[in-house]
Amino acid sequence: MKVILNEDVRNLGKVGDLVRVASGYARNFLFPRKLAMSATEKREKEFTHLKNIAEKKKAKALTEKKEQIKQISGLTLTFTKRAGEEDKIFGAVTTADISNKLYDLGYSVDKREIDIPEAIKFLGQHKAVVSFGGGLETDVKINVEREE
Repeated sequence: MKVILNEDVRNLGKVGDLVRVASGYARNFLFPRKLAMSATEKREKEFTHLKNIAEKKKAKALTEKKEQIKQISGLTLTFTKRAGEEDKIFGAVTTADISNKLYDLGYSVDKREIDIPEAIKFLGQHKAVVSFGGGLETDVKINVEREE
């Protein structure tokens, strides 16, 4: 029996896959748990169409992220913070600060996509990694200066 998976099923396939299973397995396990639905011609065409649209959207988003990485790579962000003795700043430069600065420059980067190897609590040059997933990442230089 052919079924279309509604969810990822271990050792069977991923969402949207068209798989052949035993009819008893489909009736007794997959259908009651709403993990799959029977594959009629109409549903197969509909799922194929939706899958193609999703793949096109994913490819477009990937090219947009690659373009954004090209623009962001090598960028230097400058923050001015009050600092005390030994160049220790009051507070820290956080991923939210970096995200807001990138937004001000016209880049839409969520704070969860930014990784700072160690907390930025001192004046000077630092590095942050912007990661969009799927191996797409770039470094951003962070410069923290003393506020006068």
